[in-house]
Amino acid sequence: MRILVVEDDAELAAQMEQALVRAGFSVDVEADGDAASFAGSTEQYDAAVLDLGLPQRDGLTVLRDWREAGCQWPVLILTARNRWSDKVAGFGAGADDYLTKPFMLDEVVLRLRAMLRRTAGSAATVLRAGCLEYDVTAGRFSQDGQGLQLTAQEHKILAYLMHHPNRVLSRTEISEHVYARDLDPDSNTLDVLIGRIRRKLQQSDLLVTERGQGFRLNAPG
Repeated sequence: MRILVVEDDAELAAQMEQALVRAGFSVDVEADGDAASFAGSTEQYDAAVLDLGLPQRDGLTVLRDWREAGCQWPVLILTARNRWSDKVAGFGAGADDYLTKPFMLDEVVLRLRAMLRRTAGSAATVLRAGCLEYDVTAGRFSQDGQGLQLTAQEHKILAYLMHHPNRVLSRTEISEHVYARDLDPDSNTLDVLIGRIRRKLQQSDLLVTERGQGFRLNAPG
């Protein structure tokens, strides 16, 4: 899952990026409102973490820009402001959640995972596809009750598929949502990773290739 972090405090931005990468996300970082507005309106993201106090263009304006551009992914606002009127303004601009500084980085991760679950149409903390389970809160996969060993990129790809079960996802869509902006893998790399995931799942009918279209994770029920 690909996350946009917008924070002008370079140290805090770096800490959030490291925490999110450790949690299995791909992360892009912007430090001012103009760059954030452009990135959110032109790139594909699954969620954003947005500071309100930004140079060039404030966070509320950036959020309105995204919504007006048709961006529907969830946004977690970060701010040092704790007045109720500020929260009302944030939700009115299209925010999905609100976190006041100072905060624990683990809470950012947990809130993002909760927002992504809701976006996927599930309030459950464990996503299931047959005998495959993904504990969203812990960021762990298991199959038939046994832990599934995946590389970082395999984990990102399978997590994205688990959030979009029974949908045919194109190679382009998967790449845009699991790789950060500075990475541009070719389709063969993605095919190799999908092949490795399929072998580890040991179920030929769970992760299928739709010729000429992409890939689909079957989730009965």
